[in-house]
Amino acid sequence: MMDIILIWFTVFILSTLLFKSAAGSLSLTKPNMISIIYYYSFLVSSYIGSLFIALDEDHFYMLNRLDHEEMRIYGFLIICFIMILFPLTLVVMTKLVGVNTSVLLTNYLEIEPDVKNHPYTSMFLVAFTGLSAIAVLATAYTILYTPVIPVVELIKGNSADLSSQRIEAGRNFSGNVLIRNIFGLMLTPILSLIAFIYFLKRKTMYWGSAFFVLLACSVFLYTYDLAKSPIVFYLLMLVLSAFFANAFKMNVKRILVLGLVSISLLLAMYIAVQGPGAIASFMNYNSGPLGRLLFSQIAPFYLHLDAFTYSLDRLGSSGLPSFIAGLLETEQIRSGRVMMENVFPESIDAGTGGVLNTLYVGEAYAAFGLIGVVVLTIYIAIIVQAVYLLMLKLPKTPVTIAVAVYFTVNFPRTIVGGMADFLFNPIWTIVIAMCSVLLILEYYPHRIKYLLSFLKMKYSKFQIR
Repeated sequence: MMDIILIWFTVFILSTLLFKSAAGSLSLTKPNMISIIYYYSFLVSSYIGSLFIALDEDHFYMLNRLDHEEMRIYGFLIICFIMILFPLTLVVMTKLVGVNTSVLLTNYLEIEPDVKNHPYTSMFLVAFTGLSAIAVLATAYTILYTPVIPVVELIKGNSADLSSQRIEAGRNFSGNVLIRNIFGLMLTPILSLIAFIYFLKRKTMYWGSAFFVLLACSVFLYTYDLAKSPIVFYLLMLVLSAFFANAFKMNVKRILVLGLVSISLLLAMYIAVQGPGAIASFMNYNSGPLGRLLFSQIAPFYLHLDAFTYSLDRLGSSGLPSFIAGLLETEQIRSGRVMMENVFPESIDAGTGGVLNTLYVGEAYAAFGLIGVVVLTIYIAIIVQAVYLLMLKLPKTPVTIAVAVYFTVNFPRTIVGGMADFLFNPIWTIVIAMCSVLLILEYYPHRIKYLLSFLKMKYSKFQIR
């Protein structure tokens, strides 16, 4: 037991130092993409729980399905390994680029966002208004084609079967899923962040109206299926947007207030969905929100290790994103769904079983074994640090801040959801493409002016000929 604790503390210290070097700061008053990945994805969601699991002190219901107890130690050692390899890759990447992340982060946080009027600003407003209209229509489309809306049923008092209603709302959506996911769940929150930042800095009627409409749509989209965490992450996105825009200063008092608000929101959601009895388990370390944080994300990793070591064949190329799997003429199989079918078949039969997503190494191991764990750790770390450094170097405008906040919150969540989204994610591709166009209209309108003048000149010469 003491050997395990000693290894845990040693890795904890080394990992923390490496993450701090890569991030520039791990201070809670200077939140950034790498620090949130460290605290949320690794420390809280994975590493602390792994210590309890290795010591066999977790008492978590999922791990009652573990067939081989030695997987507790095997999995613990793998988690310790990636706690070093991931931040080490971040640091090596930074050194190769030749930048000082501490200086970059400080400069970024001190610079005021550029919200001044540019020539051709009307083009940006037209584009933003058009996209906002699409987002509002996508929200209405989601309402129209969702067979049952759990939050509405809860308000009506029909709370008898909310668990199956939540599954039905997600799985039996009768409309086009791409419209809901791209123009609703993705587009609406990002546009709301852009409008929020402009409203904070300009305080005009247009930006205020746009923000409150998009805010209402975003809150609905993040709560209509009674998922508990998305609305808390959206609140974090709003706070980070105000912070990066220099409209909100972080200090210990405000962090405590935000923490209490988040806990109160989660408690309200748990009581609404599970009834007053949820209060009793709310603060238990292996149940409620605390158990969800410490064990729900990492426990399925140990189940992955157990199943794909002893009873299931490796997924290989079938574990890749559907687009890549299709190119290789194989059908995508998500290991999280395989594990749910294998470990909790009764939930599948009852219609309440979803997926057992976990830290990306679970999906990597299910597909390619330990080699996959090593390669994917290095690959994801390179992607994360490249985006982080680019974020700190881009011009600071409401659009770039919104994109930075989007990835600052979504990268940590995706890391504890699997590897596939880091290999190919059409949503992220669309986000980058859309916001690149908005950035050009917002920050580089003079380039458009030159382009239009050039095209006009060429057209005139063609007409003369």
